[in-house]
Order: sequence, then structure tokens, then C-alpha cells
Amino acid sequence: MNAIILIAFSIGYALIALESKVKINKAAIALFTGVFLWSIYILNRSGSEEIVHELIEHVGSISQILFFLIGAMTIVELMDSYNGFKVITRLIKTNNKRILLVILSVITFVLSAILDNLTTTIVMVTLSRKLIEDKNERLFFIGMIVIAANSGGAWTPIGDVTTTMLWIGGQITTVNIMQKIFLPSLVSMIIPLSIISFMIKGNFHRIIDTNQSANVQNIERNIVFITGIGALIFVPIFKSITHLPPFMGILIGLSVLWIVTEVLNKDRAHAEKITVTNALRKIDIPSILFFLGILLAVAALESTNLLSDLATLLTESVGNLKVIAIFLGILSAIIDNVPLVAASMGMYDLQTFPTDHYFWELIAYCAGTGGSILIIGSAAGVAAMGIEKIDFFWYLKNISLVALIGYLSGAFLYILLL
Repeated sequence: MNAIILIAFSIGYALIALESKVKINKAAIALFTGVFLWSIYILNRSGSEEIVHELIEHVGSISQILFFLIGAMTIVELMDSYNGFKVITRLIKTNNKRILLVILSVITFVLSAILDNLTTTIVMVTLSRKLIEDKNERLFFIGMIVIAANSGGAWTPIGDVTTTMLWIGGQITTVNIMQKIFLPSLVSMIIPLSIISFMIKGNFHRIIDTNQSANVQNIERNIVFITGIGALIFVPIFKSITHLPPFMGILIGLSVLWIVTEVLNKDRAHAEKITVTNALRKIDIPSILFFLGILLAVAALESTNLLSDLATLLTESVGNLKVIAIFLGILSAIIDNVPLVAASMGMYDLQTFPTDHYFWELIAYCAGTGGSILIIGSAAGVAAMGIEKIDFFWYLKNISLVALIGYLSGAFLYILLL
């Protein structure tokens, strides 16, 4: 059974990577693969009720990501509909590609540490689409945004879901992880930024403002922009206060913005209203379904103990904790980093490896930044892929090696600083 599941997962993964060649939407392939793996699992094992219970638990975890994604994308889409990003684009005066790349990368790195890498990617990719007209030029910027978002999210407990898992589990503490992982994370961004800045040169063509939302007044634009940014920033605050999952924070933020826009639209004719309902029609549902399918597939690998078996195999065959952590980070570019970190947390107990042990710190760095190596290796990458329709092989050819160099450089710096 396990062999069939591995083969099916590999075929599904290959078809997703070859989306532009096979001409089948990656969401359809991901959904089929996810359901197929669970079908194989339940048909070849006794105790179907237990397996259904496992599936329901996984769907509960997956739905948190999906609801968060829907909420964040709707907020950003609504801000865009009210021309909110003009507040930022008007402040960026440069037409130089390299200067803009540095600006966007630094903003992404900082924001992802404050918000999280997924939300930040959605915001920054949308922003780049408002600045750079040529898609071929824009893709390099978005590739760098993915790297910067994952690097920035790795060094704070709220920036990446895997760092959050380790924080909640007691493997790391806030101040220590920020001190130990900041420099490696910064290096994992700076080195790719330096390389990509040499790959691009000259000036870019800015997108000319249209009158699509000409009926939006400046005061309305500012209100929606400030409320939207406030809703995104409030998510980690809400989580720290209530200890509820982040998707609850994004939903309450969306509801507040929804109320605000309803008030702003009360005197408008129906055809002129810009509401959450309009924004919901514009968000990329296929990307959300792709998330669902790929996470279901990875959950099947986790439930069949294939991932934990892999972790055990690494421990027995490799032994060196530093090498294991670095390899797990690279593997997270292929398989979702959440179950990999969960497997590590289950294998290595706090008695053997106490809180703030270097192994947990290195796992936090590697799991957070390793996903940048492939476009579908992280939530940030998948979100960017959906919004901008990035081809898997374009990213592999132009960004993956750069991301790998940055990832390894940060890991080696961390080891040197031990």
C-alpha cells in the first residue's frame, strides 16, 4: 500500500510541475491526488472509522489555512478595489529595477516577521502587480518576494507556522529564537537578493493608473487601506491575546472591514458599490483548491507514517543532527514543512533536547526558509504561484538555485555561530 501511495504522490507531484505541458489545471491534479491517496489508504486498512477520524482531524487543520487564505485574499482584494495600494505606490518614486528589488525585499522581510509569510506575500505580490507592467520582469521580483517572506517569517514565533509550532510546543522561546535565527535568516535573503540584482538591470515600466475606481474618494481609500492593514496587523495580536488560531483573527478583521465598506456604500447606487461580495468574486478560488488538494495528499503521507518513517531513517542512517535539519529543510521544498516539523517534534523529546537546544533552532530556520527552493514548497510560494500564475519550471530554472544558495549560506552561518 505504501508503495502505491508514494508512486501516486510522485505522479501527482510531477503532473503539477508539468502543468504547462499537460494543460491540466494544477488544482484539479492536486484534488485528485489528495482524494486518491486517502482512498487507497482506507481501502487497504481495517478500521475505517479511525481513518475517517484521522481525515477529519487533518481537514480541521487544513481548513484553518484555507479560511485564513480566503480572509487575507479578500482583504487585500478589497483594499485594491479602493485603490488602497496607491498610498504605497506613490511613495515609491524610483524606476530603477535594482533599487525597487531592494525596497520590496526589505519591506517583505520586515512585514513577514510582524504579520506572517503568507499574508505578506499576498500583499507584496499584489503591490508588485501595481508597479511593474511587464510580467517577465515582474516574475523575478515575485521570486525574490517569496524568498524574503520565508526568510523574514522564520526568525519570529508568529512569522511562520512551523516556528509557531515549535514555540507553542515549548521547543523554543521568543527572545532566544529571534536572537539566534535573525542573522542566518537575513543572510538567506541578502545573498539571493545580491544575485538576482545582478540578473536584472535598467529601468522598469510603471503601470499607468486607470480610472477603474474613479468614484472612490481619497477619504474612502484611506479608510479602507488603514482598516485593511490594521486587520492584517491585528491577527498576531489577536492570537496572543485569545490563543485562538490565526484564521479567527483574519475573519474578525474581515468582518470589521466588511462593516466599514457597507457604511461607505450605503449612499451609493447598487452598480457603484464596492463591497466584500465583489471582492469574494475576484479571489483566486483555484489556488485555494490547490492548497486543499496538496495538503490532503501530504496528510495522507503523514497518516500512513511515511513521513515519520523517513525521519527515523534519517536518524538511523545519518545521525548528525545538523545534517538532518538541513536535509529536512530541503525536503520541505517538496513536502509540506508542517508534518515534517511535527514528525521531528514527535521523535526528539524535550528531555533529550531541551528548550532552545540548537537542534530546534536549526529546525526552525531550515523548515522556514527551505520551502523557498521550489515554488510549491511553501504557503508563500503557492500563494504567489496562484496570484501570478508562475510556471513551476520557470521558478526552478531562474530562482531555485539562488534560493538554495541563500538557504545553505544561512544554515552554515548558524552552525559557525554555535
